[in-house]
Amino acid sequence: MRLISRLLEWIDFRLKLGKPIGDALRHPVPRNTASWAYVFGSATLTVMILQFVTGICLAIVYVPSASEAWGSLQVLNQVQAFGWYIRALHGWGSNFMVALMLVHMFQVFMFGAYKFPRELTWIVGIVLLLMTLGMAFTGQVLRFDQDAYWGLGIGASVVGRVPLLGPALVHLMLGGPIIAGETLSRFFTLHVFIIPGALLGFVGIHLLMVLKLGINDWPMPGRIVRRETYLAEYHELTKNDGVPFFPDAFRKDLVFSGVIILALVACAAVCGPIGPKGPPDPTVVQAVPRPDFFFLWAFAALSYLPAYMETPLLLIAPVVGIGFLVAIPLIAGTGEKSWLRRPLPMMLAAVSAVGFAALTQLAISSPWAPDMDAWSRAPVPENLLSGRTALERVGAAVFQGKQCRNCHELGGLGGQRGPALDRVAERLTENQLIRQVLQGRGNMPAYGKNLTSTETTALVAFLKTCCAPGHLPAQDSSLVARTESR
Repeated sequence: MRLISRLLEWIDFRLKLGKPIGDALRHPVPRNTASWAYVFGSATLTVMILQFVTGICLAIVYVPSASEAWGSLQVLNQVQAFGWYIRALHGWGSNFMVALMLVHMFQVFMFGAYKFPRELTWIVGIVLLLMTLGMAFTGQVLRFDQDAYWGLGIGASVVGRVPLLGPALVHLMLGGPIIAGETLSRFFTLHVFIIPGALLGFVGIHLLMVLKLGINDWPMPGRIVRRETYLAEYHELTKNDGVPFFPDAFRKDLVFSGVIILALVACAAVCGPIGPKGPPDPTVVQAVPRPDFFFLWAFAALSYLPAYMETPLLLIAPVVGIGFLVAIPLIAGTGEKSWLRRPLPMMLAAVSAVGFAALTQLAISSPWAPDMDAWSRAPVPENLLSGRTALERVGAAVFQGKQCRNCHELGGLGGQRGPALDRVAERLTENQLIRQVLQGRGNMPAYGKNLTSTETTALVAFLKTCCAPGHLPAQDSSLVARTESR
């Protein structure tokens, strides 16, 4: 211990870091601020450090190549010692970090901690949230499985809608007009170098402002924030009723961060790594990519909105939302902090939280979410095959092979994204069935380029048999009238 002490003294004599670190740890905070309500920021920082450590471990094995990325993850999952567990820690750590940051920002908003003189602290926090979401998205792309491939395709289509700059941004994003080897290299650079470097820089700025401006005092009703008097009142509060950050507040931060890490360790051990699912295959257009947890709300919102509302939601809503968050401390930087006397902001926060939770739940369990295993495990009902012609039986095989059961029920089994097809022949004529299959409509994609004319003829022949016993298939009224006139 004496040797270690002398070594530290030797280092500190040359770096002169001991006094600044000691001052930072001992800086006074209001006594009621050293509470469990203020532990989410430090927990987010702790998980971020764990993300960096596990990310470095994964980068040693991961190969950022379109041809080898998926295989390198299989090596981590099945060959490399504890590779699967490090992947699980990193994947679930991303979810934990986003969740903790959202809770932290909600707590800051509820306590009015964005008000004078901490406006810039709040704005930097928004930048950190966007960077964290960027890390999460680029990390999902690096899995380079079916979800990642098609999720990246959706992201490129969103960027391509930007007026004037769309094509250039897509080219910059993908490294060309299509998803290829250079695409993964770019996302690897973003995920491993650019975003983490910027994240560390902004975290340093954020912590510096917290130290210089002090931790927000407890929002007491009637304690008004005034630009002319707040700083003097805050320093008076910390002088008369303050405690040193270490150990009073640090103790709670340490305990909560420890609980979060234990929960993350347990979650990773029980749930295992996230993906990869199947290797990326651009020919499987029937894939329904599902984003990771933090983007599920947007997935549900886009699924429920009509098609003409997609572009406004994708391009305008994020800009308006981010602009509103940045403007909050600029337009409401003074006044009451207590949530008891700020009913309108609290109602807005509550509606946002409920909407986020509801959309996320809908994305997970809503009946329109297709059952991706339905087509492979559920046979075509026997009554729809009995007595059918050879062409109609071929159509049933096409129906199964093209994974139509992902989105459509037949005999009570299958996905529920689209309508059940047990009686589709009673609703649509032959020409309407052909048009629906080839051109698509609504949420159904067009399959004209994925079916041969023979497959289309057989599939429609099978669908024409899907009606209730004793009922006839639908017919074009003009054809019926022409036949009767003859």
